[in-house]
Amino acid sequence: MASNGLFIVLEGIDGAGKTTIANMLLRYLNGKRYNTIYTYEPYDSLYVEILKTKYNELRDAYLDALTYAADRVIHLKTVIKPYLEKNYIVICDRYFYSSVAYQSAQGAPLDWILEINKFALKPDIAIYLDVDPEIGLRRRRKLKSRFPEYEVLDFLVKVRNAYLELVNRGMLTLIDARREVNTVFKEVIEIVEKHLNRST
Repeated sequence: MASNGLFIVLEGIDGAGKTTIANMLLRYLNGKRYNTIYTYEPYDSLYVEILKTKYNELRDAYLDALTYAADRVIHLKTVIKPYLEKNYIVICDRYFYSSVAYQSAQGAPLDWILEINKFALKPDIAIYLDVDPEIGLRRRRKLKSRFPEYEVLDFLVKVRNAYLELVNRGMLTLIDARREVNTVFKEVIEIVEKHLNRST
């Protein structure tokens, strides 16, 4: 296990059900009396705020990737590592895999993005909730997006392909998230329970 706790990451395009599954997982683990915390990326540090306001017109794949990497350092130092050291289960909605998927879809080399994120703590469990981009966009239609510039079908096809490349490299575990949410959640729980059983 990472540190003394358990570090779980949920990944996927918007509309894949990451936040829904994360909240279901929190309730489930809290019911079993585990100490848990939910967190997410981008972490909304000053780096990201400056990028989206002062330097928005300069944004490209490289600047975004570097900014999110800096934001990730803050996230790790202020939330993820401290809570793992207190024996919490940390459930993170997006992590460096999102940078790899989205910024490589923007045009930065996938392996370069992995290289600048080498500092990032490896999760104990990293799950990719896979949906077709059309399904993700349909599910997101009624919700306000934090990053509407990413919600374009052709772009999301590239994002999904990058995620699938990470699955092929053994960095993410794929779960078919096109199915009913309780079915998806059951599969997530099976993975988490196996890990918890191994670590006790």
